[in-house]
Amino acid sequence: MLLGTLPAKYSQFPFYMIDVNWRNEVRDDGQAVAVPNGLRVVESLLLEKFDREDIAVCYPDQLDQFVGEDTRVVGVHAHNPLGITFATDVYVHFYGRKSEPVNAAEFRRLITHEAIRKHKDHLKLIVGGPGSWQIEKKELQDEWGIDCIVDGEAEDLVIDLFERAIRGESLPRHIGGSSPQIDHIPTTKNRSTFGVVEVTRGCGRGCQFCSIALRKGKSLPLEHILENVRVQVAGGAETITITTEDIFLYEQGPKFETNVPALKKLMKSITEVPGVKNIMLSHGTIAPIVRNPELLDELSPYAVGKSIHTHPASTHPDKRYSSLFIGLETGSARLFNQFMKGKAYPYKAEQWHEVVLKGIDLMNRHNWFPFATFIVGLPGETDEDTKRSLDLLHALKDAKWVVIPTLFVPLDETRMGQNDSAKLANLTELQWEFFFTCWRYNIDFYRNDPSFQRRFNLGVPIYYYLMGRRLFGKQMKYPMMRLAHFPESYLSKHLYLDLREQGKLAVPESVSIPQPGMRPALPVLTD
Repeated sequence: MLLGTLPAKYSQFPFYMIDVNWRNEVRDDGQAVAVPNGLRVVESLLLEKFDREDIAVCYPDQLDQFVGEDTRVVGVHAHNPLGITFATDVYVHFYGRKSEPVNAAEFRRLITHEAIRKHKDHLKLIVGGPGSWQIEKKELQDEWGIDCIVDGEAEDLVIDLFERAIRGESLPRHIGGSSPQIDHIPTTKNRSTFGVVEVTRGCGRGCQFCSIALRKGKSLPLEHILENVRVQVAGGAETITITTEDIFLYEQGPKFETNVPALKKLMKSITEVPGVKNIMLSHGTIAPIVRNPELLDELSPYAVGKSIHTHPASTHPDKRYSSLFIGLETGSARLFNQFMKGKAYPYKAEQWHEVVLKGIDLMNRHNWFPFATFIVGLPGETDEDTKRSLDLLHALKDAKWVVIPTLFVPLDETRMGQNDSAKLANLTELQWEFFFTCWRYNIDFYRNDPSFQRRFNLGVPIYYYLMGRRLFGKQMKYPMMRLAHFPESYLSKHLYLDLREQGKLAVPESVSIPQPGMRPALPVLTD
């Protein structure tokens, strides 16, 4: 994810950590071996209506082989086509305000490909995927010759759009897809990137910065899931990525109650498919772990025992650990209550610190090392709000985790879509302290190598004096020096936290669920 945020102009250099001679794996006929799961769903839908020889799924480098005089429609998957989502829109700007991230450059290379330009007079260009909204937002649809932008889930739209395109009919410039019925979602026919297998759709917790959170969660049938696993294995995948907006909503009970037996059966069934060596998890929330700690006992034999990840801090015999993407987002109860209170259900916003501390403690004890995100610069964030996030961060300084700070980005189709983005250049010293303290934690936990740290520590002040203070101002100076491991005895005179001291917060023995009369309201859901 973070490599994709680096500037395209540096992609040819060895320090970029990508082999410039590397190429995507292709089949003998030139088609792609693995593409995003959403594209495989579209492929499956088209195969229900058209002959296999009339459909090709390929990478940009092979477009010349498949786009020609007989081509009538090209469908393009757009994940993050302009690089304006939470991570990309932050980290690329450390290289300069006008730097273009590599994912944006690669999408532009695809959408302006000569094979498409050459045959545009007799084909329609349809773009969909989770980032398709960015193109319309930046008014690039006409410049790129895109006939139709599909925004949202497309199962109920695909066949009609492609049939109209084949007949040469005009297409809607923009069309929004709604959440389909489960039986409208086909099983896939070919391998997905990272062996992705989808198990749920939607979430329903109501976070205002996320469109998925506004759609009620629903689960795919187990046999549907296992058929997709078998397809992945047949395509050469040994690791299956279990993809969901929240793993704990699989076959959920009333009011977000985790169905532990069903979840255990799911993981067990996937790991028992012949050819599956490892599994990885995608997203989850932390409140279910605090509410049902026993689920870690039930799931760890599969989530940890079959994980591909290892770390010396793990107590597993093979040093394995399970990684789970968790959005923590803020340590401010005020902001939490305003923008995302459903994330804590059945707990109250005022208990968020306790929920986070207890949840991560439980996860770490079972060798679950989460990949957590925080949003810096939420609308209306004050210094007091940032201090509450710093207090929570301080209490987690010895946790086994990755903590990624991102800046608030208003995404279309969300309740916060009309707000302004947070900008690096506008961050306060407290916000910079939060930002760089997060990365200090990550370096200490994952790159605890004296030789690396010496070189890294030297590079940080060099960056600050050559570029950082010119781009972002002096308010980043002392926070950045913490990243470089300057002594806390020096930094404590300038920063809010002193990492030598005990934090203000501690892991609670337990977190009580509010009584029925005090229970927070459930979020408003849509289908």
